Amino acid sequence: MRQRPKGASSKSKLASAASGETGNQEHTDGKWNTGLKGKSVILMAKRSSYVIVALFVLVIYGAWGVYHYQFESLPAALTFEQVGKRGFSEYEAMKHVEALTRLGPHPVGSDALESALKYVAEVSETIKKTAHWEVDVEVDLFHAKSGANNLVGGLFKGKTLVYSDLNHIVLRIMPKYASEAGENAILVSSHIDTVFAAEGAGDCSSCVAVMLELARGVSQWAHGFKNAVIFLFNTGEEKGLNGAHSFITQHPWSDTVRIAVDLEAMGIGGKSGIFQAGPHPWAIENFASVAKYPSAQIVAEDIFSSGAIKSATDFQVYKELGGLSGLDFAYADNTAVYHTKNDKLDLLKPGSLQHLGENMLAFLLHAAASPSLPKGKATESDMKSNEDKAIYFDILGTYMVTFRQRFANMLYNSVILQSLLLWATSVFMGGYTAAISLALSFLSIILMWICSVSFSAIVAFILPLISSSPVPFVSHPWLVVGLFGAPALVGAFTGQHAGYLVLKSYLARTFAERRRNLPASLCASVAKLDAERWIYKAGLLQWLVLLMVGNYYKVGASYLALAWLVSPAFAYGLLEATLSPARLPKPLKTVTLLIGLFVPFLLSSGMVIRLTATIIGTAVRFVRNPGTTPEWMGNIVVAIFIAAVVCLTLVYLLSYIHISGAKVSIIVTLCSLCAISLVAVWGGVVPPFTEDTARAVNVVHVVDATGENAEPVSYISLFSTTPGNLIKEADAIGEGFVCGKDRHSDFVTFAVSYSCWTDKNAETGWLKSDIPAIHVEKDTKAESRETQISIDTRVSTRWSLGINTREIEEFQLKDAESSEELIPLGEKSTVDGWHTIQFSGGKKAPTKFNLSLYWFENSTQTTTNEGGKNEHLLLKLRTDVDKLTPPVKTVLEKLPPWCSLFGKSTSPHTLAFLSSLPISF
Repeated sequence: MRQRPKGASSKSKLASAASGETGNQEHTDGKWNTGLKGKSVILMAKRSSYVIVALFVLVIYGAWGVYHYQFESLPAALTFEQVGKRGFSEYEAMKHVEALTRLGPHPVGSDALESALKYVAEVSETIKKTAHWEVDVEVDLFHAKSGANNLVGGLFKGKTLVYSDLNHIVLRIMPKYASEAGENAILVSSHIDTVFAAEGAGDCSSCVAVMLELARGVSQWAHGFKNAVIFLFNTGEEKGLNGAHSFITQHPWSDTVRIAVDLEAMGIGGKSGIFQAGPHPWAIENFASVAKYPSAQIVAEDIFSSGAIKSATDFQVYKELGGLSGLDFAYADNTAVYHTKNDKLDLLKPGSLQHLGENMLAFLLHAAASPSLPKGKATESDMKSNEDKAIYFDILGTYMVTFRQRFANMLYNSVILQSLLLWATSVFMGGYTAAISLALSFLSIILMWICSVSFSAIVAFILPLISSSPVPFVSHPWLVVGLFGAPALVGAFTGQHAGYLVLKSYLARTFAERRRNLPASLCASVAKLDAERWIYKAGLLQWLVLLMVGNYYKVGASYLALAWLVSPAFAYGLLEATLSPARLPKPLKTVTLLIGLFVPFLLSSGMVIRLTATIIGTAVRFVRNPGTTPEWMGNIVVAIFIAAVVCLTLVYLLSYIHISGAKVSIIVTLCSLCAISLVAVWGGVVPPFTEDTARAVNVVHVVDATGENAEPVSYISLFSTTPGNLIKEADAIGEGFVCGKDRHSDFVTFAVSYSCWTDKNAETGWLKSDIPAIHVEKDTKAESRETQISIDTRVSTRWSLGINTREIEEFQLKDAESSEELIPLGEKSTVDGWHTIQFSGGKKAPTKFNLSLYWFENSTQTTTNEGGKNEHLLLKLRTDVDKLTPPVKTVLEKLPPWCSLFGKSTSPHTLAFLSSLPISF
C-alpha cells in the first residue's frame, strides 16, 4: 500500500476527496463541512447572518462612540475660584458673551457696535489695572480711516473691498522690564461685529469672550515672557475681513507679529478645532505638544482650501497679505444657525469656551516663553515646495499627531512601491487567471460606486416631489441615514455583488477546466471563497489608488488612505495569506475584519460624522443666486457625499456578506428604513425646519431706479438661499405675496431669479432723496476715452458697485470731499466681465465719491451676457440701509418661526436702493 507523504498539497486532498477516500469534515464560519454522496463533494461555506448583523451593529455603535468621544465630550466649565487669577474660567468668559449678545445684532455702523466696543474697551482697561506688577498692558483704541482690501483668492476674486471709519481695540501684553519682547509678538485675533441678522453668540462673541478671559490670565504670567502677546478685537470682518486688513496694513505693531492665531465660528459652540495651519509648521507642532484637549483635522483644511465651503476668515489676510504663519480655529457645531437669528446664547453648549480657552492658554504660555518663534515672513512659496508643511490630526480629541510633508512623502512612496510590488508579484505568480480575477474584482468596485451613487441620487430627486422642502433633513440630520445612507448601502452591496457573481462564475469555470476530475459543486464552493477574498483585496486596491492620487497632489488627508490600506492589508497578511497557491481557500475570518478596521475607524469615523453634519448644515445657505440652482442640487451633494463614505469605509465589510445568509434580510431592512424615512418626510412627521434650526430667508424693501422710467419701482422682496420655493412661507405671511421667476432682481453681488414679491404699502418708509445718484461729470471721447462719474450714496455707508470690465479697462475711486484715493489704478481681477466694489464704513464714512473710468480703445459700447441678451449697463449700484420700513416690519412680524433673516457681506440690508448707469449715457 502506497502511503501519501505528510504535508501533501490541497490538490492531492481534493483529488482524494473526489475519489471517495476522505471522511466527513464539517465547517461553519471557517470550518469545513464536506458531505460525501458517492463521488460528489458539497462544501458548505455559508456565513451566519448573526455574524453580519453583529458586525453592522459594532460598526454603527463604534463609529458613534468615536464621534461622541472625539467631538461631543467637552470639559467641565470652571469658575474663577477653581482656576485662580492665572487660569481660564468659562464662567467669567460667559459674562462677556452675555453682555455682548444683550446688545442684539451689532453690524458695522450701528449704535450697538459702538456699545460693544465700549464694553470691550472697559474690560481691557480692567485687565490693565489688575495685571501683574511686572507686566505691561497697553490698550490702543485703533481707528482706521480708510483702506482697500484687494485680495484675489477665493471669495475675493473680482472684488475690491473698501472700508472707512472702522474702530478696533488692540491689547498688547509683555514684560515690563524686557522691552525687546515687543519686537516679537503673537497675534490673537477675532471680530466684535456681527451680521445684521444675528446677535452673534457664536460668531463671534464667544471668541471675543475667550480672548478677554485669556488676556486676563496672560496678564498674570507675562513677566516671564520672551515675546509679547497682542489681542486684536477688530470690526469689519463680516464686511470682508476689513478689520484684519486695516491692522496688517496700518497699525505699527503689525510689523512685530511673528505668529497669528485667528478665532472664528461657522456654527455655535462645541469643540473649537483647527481647520487651517501654517504655512510654517512651528505653530501647529507646538500646539500639539501642549494642548490639553487637541482638536485639529487637516481634512478640514483640505476641504476649506479647495473652495468647497464658500467662506473666508481673517487668517487669509494674515497669511496672504501679512506673510504670517499660525493657526485658525473655528466652532463648527450646528452650522445651520450660522448668520441667522439662532446664533444665540441659549444654544451655546457648556464647556465650549473652556475647551478653547484651556487649549489657547497652554499654547500662548508656551509660545510666548519660547525663544524660537519663526522669524520673518514665512509664505507658502518659502517652504521648500511645501516639503515642510505639517500634516496633523487628533485621535479622539486626546492626542495629536503631526509630521512633515517630507516624511509623508517617504512613507507614502514606500507603501505604494511595496504594494505595487506585491500586486505585481501576485499577478505574475497567478498568471493569466490572477490578472483576470484582479480586473473583475476591481470591476466590482466600479459597479459598487455606480450603484451606490445612483441609488442615493434617486432619493435626492424624489425628495423635492414629496416634501415642502427639498432639504427636509436640516433640522433632523439623522434622517439622512434612512434617506441616503440606506439606499447608498443597498446600491453599494448590489453593485459589488454583481461584480462578485461575475468573478465567481469566472473562477468556477476556470477551476473546473483545470481540474476536470472534480465535482461541479466543489468547484462552485471553492470559487465562492476565492471570489470573497478577491473582493476584499479589491478594497485594498481602491485605497491604494486613492493613496497614489493623494500623494501625487500632496493632499494632507492622504494619511487616511494610508490607514485604510495598511491596516486591513496587515490583518489580511497576518491571518489570511498563504504562500501556497494551491491551498484550499477558506472563508475570511471575522477577526481579520475587526483587526483591519480598528485603526481606520478610530481615525476617521468621528470626523466623517462631523463632516456630514457640516455639509447638512450648509444646505441652509446652499443657493448663492436664488432661482438659478435646481431644487435637487443640495440633495445631490449630500447624497453623493454619503455614497462616497459608504463605498470607502464599508468596502471590506461588504465583502463578508456575499456568502452569508444575511443578503435578503439586509436589503429588506435597508429598503424598509428608506421607505419609512420617505413616508416621514412626505407626511410631514419630521419638519424640515424648526425655530432653532431655521430656513435662511431675506426680506428686502427694494427701491429699483434702474429702469427706463423716471419713477422708481418699489416692492417687498422675499427670497431664500435655502433650496426650495417659498409658497408655504408666502401663504403664512399673507400681504399679497406672489411667487415665481417673473421678477429678476440684480443685487450687484448676486442675482435673484426666484422670489416672492408684493407691492402692498411699498411706497412708504423711504424717500426719493434717499435714492443714490450717479452723474456723468465729464466724458472725454478722444483717442482714449475717459469718463468722470460722481456718486452720492446718500444715507448709505454700505454699498456695492459693479463696473463693466468688458468696456472699462481701468478705474480709480476717490473720496469726493477729501480727494483721498480709495482705489488706485492698477490691475484688477474680474468675474463674468464685472469688477465689484464693496464698501462698508462707520457713521463717519463718506457718502460722496468720484469715479474715473478709462475705456478700452476698441469698446463696442454694448456687451452680451451668457444668456445671449444685450447688457447695456456700465455701472450697477446697490445701497443698503439697516432700517425697518413699516411694510418690512409687518412682514417680519408675520414671518414663520421656522424662518430667519440671513446675513453675509454680499446680502442687502432690509432696505436696498438699486440704481445704474447705461453704457450709452
